[in-house]
Amino acid sequence: MTNSEIVDLLELTGRLMELHEQDAFRTRAFSSAAFNLDKSTADLANLPVDELIKLPGVGKSVAYKIREIADTGRLTELDELLAQTPAGVLDMFRIKGLGVKKIGTLWRELGIVSLGELQQACEEGRVATIKGFGKATQDKILAALEFLQEQKGKVRMDKAAQMAGLLLDELTPHFDRVEVSGQVRRKAQEIDTVQLLIQTSDPISAMLTLNGIPSLQPNEVESSPFAWRGQLDGFDVRVELLLVAPDQMDRQLFILSAAEPHLQQVGSGGASLLQVAYTSPDTSEAAIYERAGLPYIVPEMREDDFAFRWATRHRADELVTWDDLRGTLHNHSTWSDGKQSVAEMAAYCRELGLTYFGIADHSVTASYANGLDAERVRAQQAEIDALNAGFGTGFRIFKGIESDILGDGSLDYDDEILASFDYVVASVHQTLTMSIEKATTRLLRAIENPYTTILGHPTGRLLLAREGYPIDHRAIIDACAAHQVVIEINASPYRLDIDWRWIDYAMEQGVMLSINPDAHTLSGLLDMHYGVAVGRKGGLTKQMTFNALSLDDMQTYLQNRKLGIGKK
Repeated sequence: MTNSEIVDLLELTGRLMELHEQDAFRTRAFSSAAFNLDKSTADLANLPVDELIKLPGVGKSVAYKIREIADTGRLTELDELLAQTPAGVLDMFRIKGLGVKKIGTLWRELGIVSLGELQQACEEGRVATIKGFGKATQDKILAALEFLQEQKGKVRMDKAAQMAGLLLDELTPHFDRVEVSGQVRRKAQEIDTVQLLIQTSDPISAMLTLNGIPSLQPNEVESSPFAWRGQLDGFDVRVELLLVAPDQMDRQLFILSAAEPHLQQVGSGGASLLQVAYTSPDTSEAAIYERAGLPYIVPEMREDDFAFRWATRHRADELVTWDDLRGTLHNHSTWSDGKQSVAEMAAYCRELGLTYFGIADHSVTASYANGLDAERVRAQQAEIDALNAGFGTGFRIFKGIESDILGDGSLDYDDEILASFDYVVASVHQTLTMSIEKATTRLLRAIENPYTTILGHPTGRLLLAREGYPIDHRAIIDACAAHQVVIEINASPYRLDIDWRWIDYAMEQGVMLSINPDAHTLSGLLDMHYGVAVGRKGGLTKQMTFNALSLDDMQTYLQNRKLGIGKK
């Protein structure tokens, strides 16, 4: 059992105890343990009870529950709670903003035991009549239900990549050539079909092989003689395995990795890219574009005609790559809600070949994330000074902060504290339900703050879980251009925010973009791979990538920006 699996079971137990109105003290014990252990780097599964009780938030009772989970893979108390809870009530936990107490009220007072019944009750106006709800809450629930329905059957980029990797490992021993194609190869941020191509001259034998792999569950209705369709155990998204003759693999890999609007682009010869792809004697991708009289487009950008407009101003080799990144600027440590120390995070950055690490722990308003007050800011900065003294000239830790943007657009430190940082990432974390006018005004004020260096995850969206709050993207980007504020591409696969469709406009306005992992763990630093992928999809060039600046250039930029405060 991993730490995250143990924490998830403890958290679910606490929520179900609250739902069933069990002893408040014991309920808090489970919830507190889950909250504290989520940040722990201890190997929970291998700690005895007497070591577990030394961890923050863990009492003896919960310690024994952790041992039960680690030893058996389950928790008897949780099983009993689950047996008392309709599956549809559990589904309600997925609705953002709907707390456990309200779910319990809906279940007990209206007898709602499914998302369908909840939607019907909202549409009939019954939810609004319950004390503590009202029409505004009812409307929010309806919007959340609609959003969940739209996302059904999809996975994020990271899950899709994991699935594709597992399928490659499973299939490669059986076939001469297997290629990932479709949405996964295009690096789509949300994916409804994980598609792979299998080279074979004997589709009947190949299909028998696929049906004999235990982890693959076929959908016989949707499958055909040349297409296996079904699911991979442990994932609820569609899998499509297409059987392709050897002489057609390259051609089909190209065609199936591009979206239809991209393939319909007509080249200088009067034929569409799709028509050329089917008739070209040379089936290499570069040859297909050349024969069509069109510029070569990398797989990530094969969505629509945007890539061809972009190509009138840029070349494919200008696009940012992982190797272009020189540092990382939005990361968290054990000072707030991260799982590793500043020293550990910085050391891993050095292992990755980066030359600077920017710490941007949560600010004072983010009490839920152990945000730093002024005294702790000074203590952290003293620690960073000591670490930097040991690095020499080839590596540096920059002192940053992720300062919360308050409801009125102000940042949550005074100017004296803000001035002590090398840079400030300004982000919204709370009060997410505003009109587009108010949300935009709020961000504009934060951008106008002279201490704001980077605008963090501009819409606050969580892919497949929560829509971003509405903002006027053009107005925000224009303001960033006017005030020389960098915009973050939050590389966490849960966010990927700002959306790739706005990257080109930002570059046109002269706004640089920073590929920030928002890392809370060592492995989280690798999320910059996802940020690079969506950056390339949106046409981001190395020249306009903020954290592609060298260490010397980054130091100069940040120093000059601080010197310019108050001189405008």
